[in-house]
Amino acid sequence: MTSSPPFIPQSDPPLPPWETLPTMYDLPSDNPEEPGLPDDFHFLQPLLLYLTFQPTIWNPELVYSAADLNLYYDLQHPLWYKRPDWFGVVGVSKLYKGEDLRLSYVTWQEPANPFVVVELLSPGTEAEDLGMKKNAAHKPPSKWEVYERILRIPYYIVFSHYTDELQAFQLVGAHYEPMNLTEGRLPMPELGLSLGLWQGSFQDIPKLWLRWFTLAGELIPLPTEEAVTAKQEAAQARQEAAQAREKAEQLTERLRQLGVNPDELD
Repeated sequence: MTSSPPFIPQSDPPLPPWETLPTMYDLPSDNPEEPGLPDDFHFLQPLLLYLTFQPTIWNPELVYSAADLNLYYDLQHPLWYKRPDWFGVVGVSKLYKGEDLRLSYVTWQEPANPFVVVELLSPGTEAEDLGMKKNAAHKPPSKWEVYERILRIPYYIVFSHYTDELQAFQLVGAHYEPMNLTEGRLPMPELGLSLGLWQGSFQDIPKLWLRWFTLAGELIPLPTEEAVTAKQEAAQARQEAAQAREKAEQLTERLRQLGVNPDELD
């Protein structure tokens, strides 16, 4: 006599996936097969993007970005993830549910998918990053497939610091289409920003960097640059005030020479 299968109670109606599937607290946040960052550039370039990602038409409290963080994307395979070099999201609190720093970005637990992703090419990653690699059906899809087909991320940027080549793709319909530079930059009007290459010094390292600009082409300043600008403006204001005092003193002296008491003037 065979026994009947155990009864599994089912809620009525069924609970939504985000209440039953793993959260960021349940899923691993490291990658044991790829420990550490490959080089200094993969640390510094995402940091520069992170510090200058300040969408001008969004509330800063609803802007989030991260580097080298697990991005979980598939409800049917909740352990599958990608690890973008950098990604930015709008309409999402900086803290998970407004309470905690994120361990990972779990798309079915968040109100929005990433809006822009940047991958930095390394030797051997071109096929994965540029959609030239097709994985077997039972294997996780490539980054390109995840960003284009599953998460439908509007902007996908690929940058090689070996060749200084910038490649950009915008989601048009169901597929990524190459983007053209406008005055050397990639405009993203939905953010009030543009992304472009900048020859300058970051962390005392002069080179060509990928950096955020306004739509008009002005640099989004780093905190250190803002401090320098504030000091320069304060110094200029002090200089202008000193010049004004000097002119006033010269005028006063001239009036006295003409026999006019400036203290008696209205």
